[in-house]
Amino acid sequence: MSTQLVAQLRSAMGEGRLAAGERLPSSRALAGLLGVSRTVVTEAYEQLYAEGWLEGRHGSGTYVTEGVAAAPVPRHEVPETISVRRAAAPHEIDLRPGLAWIGALDTPAWRRAWRLAAGMPPQQRQDPHGLLGLRQALADYIRRSRGVTCPLDGLLITRGATNGLDLLAATVLRPGDRVGVEEPGYSRARAVLTGRGAELVPCPVDEHGLVVDALPDDLRIVYTTPSHQFPMGGVLPVPRRQALLAWARRNGALVAEDDYDGEFRYDVAPLPALYGLDPDVVVYLGTTAKILTADMGVGWLGGRPDLVAEVALRREELNDRTAVVPQDALRLLLERGDLDRYVRRMRGEYARRREVVVQALDGLPLRGDTAGLHLVVDVPETVAARTVDEAARRGVVVETLDRHHMGPVRASGLVIGYGSAATLAELRAGCEVVRTLAG
Repeated sequence: MSTQLVAQLRSAMGEGRLAAGERLPSSRALAGLLGVSRTVVTEAYEQLYAEGWLEGRHGSGTYVTEGVAAAPVPRHEVPETISVRRAAAPHEIDLRPGLAWIGALDTPAWRRAWRLAAGMPPQQRQDPHGLLGLRQALADYIRRSRGVTCPLDGLLITRGATNGLDLLAATVLRPGDRVGVEEPGYSRARAVLTGRGAELVPCPVDEHGLVVDALPDDLRIVYTTPSHQFPMGGVLPVPRRQALLAWARRNGALVAEDDYDGEFRYDVAPLPALYGLDPDVVVYLGTTAKILTADMGVGWLGGRPDLVAEVALRREELNDRTAVVPQDALRLLLERGDLDRYVRRMRGEYARRREVVVQALDGLPLRGDTAGLHLVVDVPETVAARTVDEAARRGVVVETLDRHHMGPVRASGLVIGYGSAATLAELRAGCEVVRTLAG
């Protein structure tokens, strides 16, 4: 994510949209405006300081360096625009997807893990694969929770799923390589891939997920969310999973599996990750953003050991690293069993929150409500747009499907998230507003 922000700010300064001497927002203010963590903005600013684009003025703030002249930036360096996600006002009910609910966070365990992690001695040099102790604990967790075995030399600790995707793309892609992305799909993944010079190929999805038969044969990577397609909510069935892996082997392609909320399913036990069916062609991307909080800033990349070794080498070249203290904090949460207990509790919490949403939206056509932290309300585009506008006037923030499309809108509706900070009562009230407007 910081890579995307660096590219956008660099482009704005190079093209003169941010003028020499112009003051930039504080890292906290910009993070709030974009709906990202403050760490993302801080890392972007640090990179641009190092490159000479920005300068600090004591007690005054961050400015575009004097004398920076507008200059064209190569197109392949500029990723798709990050959607500015305004922060919901305190009085608003936020029903947008992509947020984890932290109301049931085990605060004593969380504080204990961070306190102990902060007391660990610093390392002289970090292994680009990440801390060995965390990889050992994480390999056990992935086996328990997702039903797959990942060898230690096939596991690399990242800052999150998008960071893992960025490292993969930086390792295997050449400028102009064609990469398949789900349509509609995850805009941040598109931004990462575009920033690495990929030519994006929109690949259709249906109620079950990625339509494998529609994949062209010349893709280097296909990015997919098989456990709970984002945003449509489909769960890729086994025959399609097998067809996808056969397609990848036949064409020498890689499948980037983003397992962003695969732990949460409400009709049956969570399905094993796609990676477990063929670790030779699948690269497994995971994150703590949905099982804990995005503020943890830790994720993982799993793949065949030779590929992961290449990613680790490329990571060293990029001077990319995951902070040690969060790694140790997650290790402690895993080793003490705190994370497993928390995830079990959250399955129950999210099941209750989902049930409240489904009941409040009674009478509206729903899809994707058997897993994950969001669902889709199927309504025409005009109804969706009108509902979003009127709901906002009533203090309810909702998102439409059209913003998740790369090209022409293929599906219309509303995306309702139930992992936000809203209470059960607020979820019910917000969804009743949506039902009234969209029904």
